[in-house]
Amino acid sequence: MTNVRRWQRHVAAPVAAVVYFAFWVASTWGNGGVADNAVVFGLFAMAIGLAYWMPVTALVLVVVVPVLQLFGVVEAPREDTWGAYVAIALVMFFVAVRPSPWLRLAALLIAAGIAALGAWLLAVPTITRPYVWSSWVGTGAAGGLRLEFSLLTAALFGVFAGAWAIGVAFASIRRVLVIRQALEATETRFEATDFELRIAQERARISRDVHDALAHSLAVVVSQAQGAIALQHTRPEVTAESLQNIAEVGRTALLDVRRLVERITQDDDVTAPRETLADIEGLVSAMREVGMDIGVTEEGEPGELAPSQQLAVYRIVQESLTNALKHAGTTSKVVIAMDWRGPGLSLLVTSRGRGAPLVAARTGVDRGAGVRGMVERARLAGGWLTAQPSSDGTGFEVTVFVPTRRRPDSARTSGASTGNYPRTLLDGTGAGSSAAPAAAAPAAAPAPTPAPAPSAAPPAPHERDPHA
Repeated sequence: MTNVRRWQRHVAAPVAAVVYFAFWVASTWGNGGVADNAVVFGLFAMAIGLAYWMPVTALVLVVVVPVLQLFGVVEAPREDTWGAYVAIALVMFFVAVRPSPWLRLAALLIAAGIAALGAWLLAVPTITRPYVWSSWVGTGAAGGLRLEFSLLTAALFGVFAGAWAIGVAFASIRRVLVIRQALEATETRFEATDFELRIAQERARISRDVHDALAHSLAVVVSQAQGAIALQHTRPEVTAESLQNIAEVGRTALLDVRRLVERITQDDDVTAPRETLADIEGLVSAMREVGMDIGVTEEGEPGELAPSQQLAVYRIVQESLTNALKHAGTTSKVVIAMDWRGPGLSLLVTSRGRGAPLVAARTGVDRGAGVRGMVERARLAGGWLTAQPSSDGTGFEVTVFVPTRRRPDSARTSGASTGNYPRTLLDGTGAGSSAAPAAAAPAAAPAPTPAPAPSAAPPAPHERDPHA
């Protein structure tokens, strides 16, 4: 829908130019004035067609045409062609639709100058043009040349300024609708973000609960089972094979719990991410339509980010642009700098603007959930985020770092990849396998038989996990 509306805005001016040129050619065809006024109609039609695409060129053309008429290079306005100046009003409308305030001001000043120049061409007679406005309308010179010039100047400027005002109003209404849609979409995204964050928090809580409730119990089961194996000679009623099976089942359950915890904390477990880094370009284009000046720079070779990390970066950029729009207005200037030259993605979003804010800024401790949501997203992505006013006090800066995805081989050998589980328990040896028999042997018999080698050897100090 957005692309259709954008296409309609770009095509409206050329269509109006074609209709304008066809109308005036047809209206002057009968009296033979087409050849004399073809250049005027063509230049005016060209100005209309370029008014939205190239507004500066269009404004130059609408000034050039009256100047050429003043010096006699092209046909001056007559009683049946002076209405062709409606092209200037159309140009003012399309230029005023543009979001640039300086361009609008320049268009209004040019409209005043063209109105005076057009009134001069219509009211002041010359040797080559003895018949002017007073003779066309039949008033003669009763009103005086100065009065006619003043009235024509005011009338022409009123028409041009009216078209300009309609363009400004049309652009304002369209911008309000776009902003309203953006805010509604943002509210929907906030609800989705809240849902996603709740899922992430619940996922982390489940991970901790599963670890605390099952991992410790299974580790005890494995330790006791291996201790029972060590006591099989003093307690013959306990079958070694059964205890060995218990140990294997417990060890397998411990590994299953570990896989469950790792699966819960993976990216595609509960919520499948949608947006990626490639969607940032479309987001920036949509916000530019509102009137914001957004620049994007990228340094270094892009690294590999997990889908959830890309979604987090996209949401952070989205929230930063939304905050700039809400608090700095539609004329705010935002610079998005992405740097891949470190161990991850360094992102800096700087926003500046002195426009009228769309919402009042919050003060005090509760400053809204936007920044807190960005901080939480960066944390869940494995990085960090800061949001604060710039050092010079003229803007706001959001600084983000998200590490790139680690290779599976390196992750498998890192200490973090083993979680909170004792490596010795996963390998079949550990503190529990030797400590339990040592503690139980004196109570069972005065001369216990040594435990089997795989479970009796105490682990090295560096293999003990303090979190087990």
